[in-house]
Amino acid sequence: MRETPSGNRIHIAFLGRRNTGKSSLVNAVTGQNLALVSDIKGTTTDPVYKAMELLPLGPVVIIDTPGFDDEGELGEKRVNRAKQVLNKTDIALLVLDGELPPDNIISDAEAELMGIFASKNIPYIIVLNKSDLCTTDSFAMASDSEIFPVSAKTGFNINLLKEKIASLALEEKSEKKLISDLIRPLDLVVLVIPIDKAAPKGRLILAQQQVIRDILEAGAAAITVKDKELGELLQKLEEKPDLVITDSQVFAEVSSIVPKDIPLTSFSILFARFKGFLETSIAAVKVLDNLKENDKILICEGCTHHRLCDDIGTVKIPRLIKKHLCTENLQFSFCSGGDYPQDLSIYKLIIHCGACMLNEREMFYRRNLAEEQSIAFTNYGITIAHIQGILKRSIEIFEFEAGNDQ
Repeated sequence: MRETPSGNRIHIAFLGRRNTGKSSLVNAVTGQNLALVSDIKGTTTDPVYKAMELLPLGPVVIIDTPGFDDEGELGEKRVNRAKQVLNKTDIALLVLDGELPPDNIISDAEAELMGIFASKNIPYIIVLNKSDLCTTDSFAMASDSEIFPVSAKTGFNINLLKEKIASLALEEKSEKKLISDLIRPLDLVVLVIPIDKAAPKGRLILAQQQVIRDILEAGAAAITVKDKELGELLQKLEEKPDLVITDSQVFAEVSSIVPKDIPLTSFSILFARFKGFLETSIAAVKVLDNLKENDKILICEGCTHHRLCDDIGTVKIPRLIKKHLCTENLQFSFCSGGDYPQDLSIYKLIIHCGACMLNEREMFYRRNLAEEQSIAFTNYGITIAHIQGILKRSIEIFEFEAGNDQ
């Protein structure tokens, strides 16, 4: 469970005003001292993330947030950080302060949060913390309003709260598969994985690990090979593989080696499907052919890593696009990790990585933000396949009609 990628974990955020006991409640729910606790307002100044296993649910990411009523210039920045957390939140806990009088327990801050939950379709639980200190009227108000009373200090209702979180999480949990729904038991899948300067030392990247695991879950067999040895491997196999999956960086080379009757796709394209934006990305990539000089393109990665001299996002894809359009006069911007701009209006196209490190809700937010501003949003693998004229082949394994004549 500890090895479950962050992008596959349920993200649970604790939100509310300062001094409602959010951090204490985080510690009580997790059974660990994850968050710094103090009586001083505003102790939590930045969102705190912790990947862990939460019984009876399983692997989760717990997020403690700054107070939503923080004040001043710095306080406003902290509130904005808390709002950004909601772009990746699967389940929210709105924490109320049971020490306050009933008419002040729910303020404008809580009302604003509930409005955001509704607009983003985030399931949430309203929790009355410090119930051991609240008045009879406050406790009655909570009961009448379906507000869940708890006490981080005494442990009152904490186990029931965890069960309530788990029930919501099970409703939210995606049943999407990376590859196992496209293959059968004992199918042979060849994975083409270049080992170059960009490859991490001593291990495979997360996307490759996840695909291998899903192949094994399906009862199929995975053979990994470098691009340089692929041709010789195919000659040695007694039977043709049922599928070849390649790193997008060597898409063209692999396509030229793999016979046309063997299905071929890429890790990046599989993740576009897994994160729910494959079909829209295929439609969006056509914008690439109509770009004009000085148009702006945003290239996004969901993780942060040390960039090398031939990095796929900052070097290889821009180079391919310039060659494809026969121009040097395009403007590229780059973002990584959680650094995703809200104003996308200056861009003609957004090209995103496979997003193996991001959960589905955050990817929905990023795509939706682009759609609201009428900006085309596509994917690394789809972009490379389109430029190299092999997009149609790379998506034939999927059951929809993409409408692309490549």
